[in-house]
Amino acid sequence: MSIATVFSRAQRGIDAPSVRVEVHLGPGLPSLGIVGLPETSVRESKDRVRAALNDAGFDWPAGRITVNLAPADLPKEGGRFDLPIALGILAASGQLGRAVEDGHLTRNEFVGELALHGALRPVRGALPAALAARRAARTLVVPRANGAEAALGDPDGARSAGHLLEVCAWLRDGKPLSGDGPPAEGDGAAGDRTDGRHVERTASGSAFAAPAIAPDLAEVRGQHAARRALEIAAAGAHSLLMVGPPGGGKSMLAQRLPGILPPLDEQAALEAAAVQSLGGGGFDAARWRVVPFRSPHHTASGVALIGGAVPPRPGEVSLAHCGVLFLDELAEFPRSVLEVLREPLETGRIVVARAARQAEFPARFLLIAAMNPCPCGWRGDASARCRCAPEVVARYQGRISGPLLDRIDLHCAVPRLPPEDLAPDATAGESSATVAVRVVAARARMLARSGAANAELAPGAVAAHCRVDAAGRGLLAQAAARRLLTARGQMRVLRVARTLADLAGSERIAVVHLAEAIALRSLDRGE
Repeated sequence: MSIATVFSRAQRGIDAPSVRVEVHLGPGLPSLGIVGLPETSVRESKDRVRAALNDAGFDWPAGRITVNLAPADLPKEGGRFDLPIALGILAASGQLGRAVEDGHLTRNEFVGELALHGALRPVRGALPAALAARRAARTLVVPRANGAEAALGDPDGARSAGHLLEVCAWLRDGKPLSGDGPPAEGDGAAGDRTDGRHVERTASGSAFAAPAIAPDLAEVRGQHAARRALEIAAAGAHSLLMVGPPGGGKSMLAQRLPGILPPLDEQAALEAAAVQSLGGGGFDAARWRVVPFRSPHHTASGVALIGGAVPPRPGEVSLAHCGVLFLDELAEFPRSVLEVLREPLETGRIVVARAARQAEFPARFLLIAAMNPCPCGWRGDASARCRCAPEVVARYQGRISGPLLDRIDLHCAVPRLPPEDLAPDATAGESSATVAVRVVAARARMLARSGAANAELAPGAVAAHCRVDAAGRGLLAQAAARRLLTARGQMRVLRVARTLADLAGSERIAVVHLAEAIALRSLDRGE
């Protein structure tokens, strides 16, 4: 009778809790049982492990094999435990040599799905697992396709391999893993794709691709008010709703927002990558430090937007963490779907609760929305082609609830442009690079003053950093009475005014800044 222990990582929301894979080899009829709250995909690993060990030339031990995945009350799912289970069986049966006695096995953690011939296949959540293993002072071994992703979380410790035999040779004889060196030319591993981008290396040696170049704001002709609103949104991380007829440039403006946003710092990039690694498409290391931009179709369900399924997966609001969530045709989304945005817009996180379990995901995103003013889209246009009745327009605009609209900082009209503004020889606007300089400078002022973007200021910080003089207080009170601004709406006006002052390089909020912030709340209405 013998027992071996191998460390691994499960997946619970954005966290990667530790799992002890305990393998007991005892007398009895040959069998393999897995306990510890395994789901179907984990129970099926016994067939994958048996085939992989036989194909790799190892002996299948005689007797009863019991695999315990501890802690027992933590649900286990996916094929991520195939590799640690296989190593535990080899260790318990004495086929790993002195790796067990030397403690080499317990100084490392392993995740990976096994193919029937012993190759290692990628798993979700390699980056959160690497971050957790680093905090536990252990080395994480992952499939080669997850190598670049894991290296972002632990550049000096994470290792990758392509086959079970490589891991065994590394444990027994100290032979280097195939993932310890640079990727082979033409390697098709998912984590090593660069999609034609220039690949660089950080000071710690981890590979990443230079951020992709976003479309240039200079390509948008005219729309000076909308461009101004976009700059304010980027500087202070304020949500923005653009309203206008078809073809006015709403989508073009939104798609160019990432090009003027401040670059992601190391912590924000890791948070965004960790969430994306849990999504269905996984995380592509070639998009390291690229600002996330998500644009779900208006037919998306509430679960697709906030996350769900079993086990819980992040939705669009979380996949846009530290980036942009663009909702085009906002009024076409079901109202029940839009209402789920209220919590993450306020708290920057989302809790997905199900009967059996719940998971919390970060969701601090910049919301950019666009909609038509009426069902036909031409209300208020100079062509006077709209024939929508007032009650139809009111019903259409009423799809955006008052509480949700109250949480959107900026409201901007994007009218149809005259033909002369669209002519090829028309004067182009400022480029993204020019606008980004002002945005980065304004954001730096905010961070130096309060440590956060203005849109994220807590009420106490608003009182401390967004003070106005007597004239400003009178103007705000007058606007609140006329526009029926709620207390939340007034707080958001002050935050926007603070951003306008930062863009102007002013230490105090002037009346002109407050007046512009109030003008950018044009859609406020009574509830």
